[in-house]
Amino acid sequence: MNHSTGEGRADWLHLPEVAGARRRTTATLLAAQVLGSLGIGAAPSVGVLLAESVAGSETWAGIARAATTVGAALLALPLASLAARHGRARSLALGWSLAAAGAGLLVLAAVTVSVPLLVLGMLGMGGGAATQLQARFAATDLAEPDRRARSLALVVWVGTLGAVAGPNLGVPGAPVEAWAGLPPLAGAFAIGGVLLAVTAVVVRVGLRPDPLLLAQRHVAAAAAVGPRLAPGRAGLSEALGLVRASPPARLALLSLVLAHVSMVSVMTMTPVHLSHEGGTITFIGLTISLHVLGMFAFAPVVGAAADRYGQVPVIIAGQGVLAAAAVVGATGAGSPTVVAVALTLLGLGWSVVTVPASALLSESVPAPARPLVQGLGDTAMNAAAALGAIASGPLMALLGFPVLAALAGLVVVPVLWQLRRRTAVAG
Repeated sequence: MNHSTGEGRADWLHLPEVAGARRRTTATLLAAQVLGSLGIGAAPSVGVLLAESVAGSETWAGIARAATTVGAALLALPLASLAARHGRARSLALGWSLAAAGAGLLVLAAVTVSVPLLVLGMLGMGGGAATQLQARFAATDLAEPDRRARSLALVVWVGTLGAVAGPNLGVPGAPVEAWAGLPPLAGAFAIGGVLLAVTAVVVRVGLRPDPLLLAQRHVAAAAAVGPRLAPGRAGLSEALGLVRASPPARLALLSLVLAHVSMVSVMTMTPVHLSHEGGTITFIGLTISLHVLGMFAFAPVVGAAADRYGQVPVIIAGQGVLAAAAVVGATGAGSPTVVAVALTLLGLGWSVVTVPASALLSESVPAPARPLVQGLGDTAMNAAAALGAIASGPLMALLGFPVLAALAGLVVVPVLWQLRRRTAVAG
């Protein structure tokens, strides 16, 4: 418990109205995370195949996946700003609504064979990814100080249930296509659009009273969290200065960005590669599900290891897993089963790096600066990953999947070099 922020005296958290709102908030967020993550889960697998089908190009498949990442980056800060002004319910409902609209545009893109609609649809789906991230923090608005991490982790964990199943929406999508006369691959997004629209209604109706607005009514922001960096260019500049001045923060940010680039770049083109190797849509969906499982299933174990052994040793272990994924993917690219193993390892490596690096980034800067520095980290991750996703299509078209997998493994080199420099300075 952080007594310096006054949280230890937050007796209002024990009021009956707050306790009831906390239970309602948790139940609403759990339901929304499952539905929402299921609704957007088809984007990494079916969406990439749809992009190639509509545009007839591996390059456009990469651009479409990048559009999802760009959408998440562009919408994250506006949604957070909306929440600060008008509450979580309005912000989350808008985010899920944008994702539902994106799913609808993807159906239209398949029907009309329109590349612009395809890109706009994937941008909208990126809004769902940004909303998922914001929902984690909504779980902490009314949480008691000694239960905030558990509240956040519960929402994240439950969301993975939908994320694992979502890539397989192509299977139930086939009967929908036959019934509605839709082209192949459109059915998954027709189902996803309905799920996302329902999710928007769930959060808009269920988050009453609004958890963030209720918390703001009980505690003045200044007394609750102390001074914060001002928004805008001045605050962003100060956040960048804090990261540059802290070697641990620099290491954490570098690790986060490069692990995310590696993961997104390979995951973007894996469905296309598996399709070329004769993989069915069922197998492709299963492969993406295993990848997502690798990303999230062991996160609690990774966190416990970071707490016990330190964040830097776990980050180093993550580099080893990422390197192993690259070797398996590069040497076994001709076997769909081996590629599935490589992608699962890639998801696990991402988790083993991202969990401790996120904690290290937060702990390496003063508490008042953490929200903006964390936002800076998310923005950098998504921007770099978008570039990686765009580049992955041409790289695979020119050099092949084995080279793409090998190049993704090279991300460990800058991180290990930075660790070596830290060790030399410390010595």
